[in-house]
Amino acid sequence: MSNLILTDENFSEKVLKSQKPILVDFWAEWCMPCQMIAPILQEIAEKFNEKIIIGKLDVDKNPSISNMFSIDAIPALFLFKDGKIIQKFIGVQPKQVIEKAIEVAIED
Repeated sequence: MSNLILTDENFSEKVLKSQKPILVDFWAEWCMPCQMIAPILQEIAEKFNEKIIIGKLDVDKNPSISNMFSIDAIPALFLFKDGKIIQKFIGVQPKQVIEKAIEVAIED
């Protein structure tokens, strides 16, 4: 399962209009904690498969969206449902914490 690559150009269409909950990973290549959380997100993507989308937005390449959401620390994970942020995580989080938020999002 590959992650959806998000950009300033496709963010509105792919995230705000998504029919499924979407977890957006705000990251950058130089960010070591971002590299650490990547395999955790891959495991989550495989576990929840078709129930959720995991998107990655490179903050260096997409400043408009990063500024719109006031991203000043990465990794930042924002869980969206019906175009609205329902949960935010800043920094590396335990897998169980992220999974719990996703379970709540897909149950509603």
